[in-house]
Amino acid sequence: MKLQRKNRLRALSLGAVAVSGALALTACGSDDTSPAGDSGSASASAPKAGSIKCDDAKGQLQASGSTAQKNAIDAWVKAYRTACPEVQINYNPTGSGAGITAFTQGQTAFAGSDSALKPEEVEESKKICTGGQGIDLPMVVGPIAVGYKLDGVDSLVLDAPTLAKIFDSKITKWNDEAIKKLNPEAKLPDLKIQAFHRSDESGTTQNFTKYLKAAAADDWKYEAEKSWQAKGGQSAQGSSGVAQQVGQTNGAISYMELSYAKDGISTVDIKTEAAEPVKATTENATKSITEAKIVGTGKDLALELNYTPKAEGAYPITLVTYEIVCDKGNKADTLPAAKSFLTYIASEEGQGLLTEAGYAPVPEEIITKVRETISGLS
Repeated sequence: MKLQRKNRLRALSLGAVAVSGALALTACGSDDTSPAGDSGSASASAPKAGSIKCDDAKGQLQASGSTAQKNAIDAWVKAYRTACPEVQINYNPTGSGAGITAFTQGQTAFAGSDSALKPEEVEESKKICTGGQGIDLPMVVGPIAVGYKLDGVDSLVLDAPTLAKIFDSKITKWNDEAIKKLNPEAKLPDLKIQAFHRSDESGTTQNFTKYLKAAAADDWKYEAEKSWQAKGGQSAQGSSGVAQQVGQTNGAISYMELSYAKDGISTVDIKTEAAEPVKATTENATKSITEAKIVGTGKDLALELNYTPKAEGAYPITLVTYEIVCDKGNKADTLPAAKSFLTYIASEEGQGLLTEAGYAPVPEEIITKVRETISGLS
């Protein structure tokens, strides 16, 4: 299946599949980070390989939010604009919280967020979604890797209680007994742990702390919020910010999307109730996300994730990034472009691009509903 998707993608155009975190969006903000037709069927909103439908799409499409999905957006925009050059997509990776605020203030056509809209945010969205409201469309699945840099230690296993204590400044040295017990073969240094967290409001933070709260309730007493709640540690802006700090600091550790764990950053294997520790991979994230349940009502497709999977190879720290858009009342001048772009990224072709970018596609039974919902946006 992976090979088939790659072949379909190559058919789009030469160079359209060059996936890199360094890809630049046209007129994109700083990185610290046509309608698909009248049919409401899933097939109407799922273009085949090389058949991105531009229709009446043109002009500028402003969007902002999640830094977690930036590398996916970069790849999607590169492929989409090859087919629809009259559409200029400006995605500013400001963080989930800022993205939702910009959307509810009517500044963007859609927002990217690693957590679903809260009830109060839905109410706020009704002011700009004439006759409708903001809805959550799950579009990207990705493991939240625990990235670290520790000279001489290339493999590291941690569990939820130990992670909770590290990020709550209760475990402060790499040769702590709790870490040594999980890694009896490792040569752990007598070195201070430098734990980094996000300084901005982030759905990645919320998902990471949801995991800690679910899997280490006795050791993590904070609420799971977009803003970091625990005391101590150091902070950095955006996924790229924490990744940069970890990559250049021996003894550092942080949480970030897998696509950012590169350039000398190693990833922690997570000890779960399964027999073997689980590596942070897109395949293992997919095993976990298959247990997700749709809990949104109406056209909203918000998901409830299982942060304590027991299945072998199911990676427990996984997030879903939503594209947030009005179900009704979208601006007439941006609706064709928004609908065309969202249709593409939800298509088999668009979802097929995710694995190469370090993410996982949304399970078929869920993405089918996403396609149907996009076809009915107005």
